Amino acid sequence: MRLLFDQNLSRKLVGRLADIFPDCSHVQFHDLADKTDTEIWEFAKVNNFFIVTQDADFAERSRLYGSPPKVIWLRCGNVPTSQVEQILRAGGEVIQELEDTANIDCLELY
Repeated sequence: MRLLFDQNLSRKLVGRLADIFPDCSHVQFHDLADKTDTEIWEFAKVNNFFIVTQDADFAERSRLYGSPPKVIWLRCGNVPTSQVEQILRAGGEVIQELEDTANIDCLELY
């Protein structure tokens, strides 16, 4: 599975999580940092990424349009990158289930 970290998350997560999500990336690596949510959504859709974000806008978009792309909405607030990493590591199994479950478009992790 390919995760695309939104601008509101550290690009350091790409390296820190490469052992369990080897195909993850960050919007900055694709010149998407200053793009609209629609442009990021379309990029993720075309390139088979899940969007990982703290932005409620992507969760709302997934409710309106479904998937792809699927959305992982981190509901942890403004926390250190190490805590975001821990949340994603702890959620690895359920994130995998998201990939395999057709009728779920957005996963909320706390």
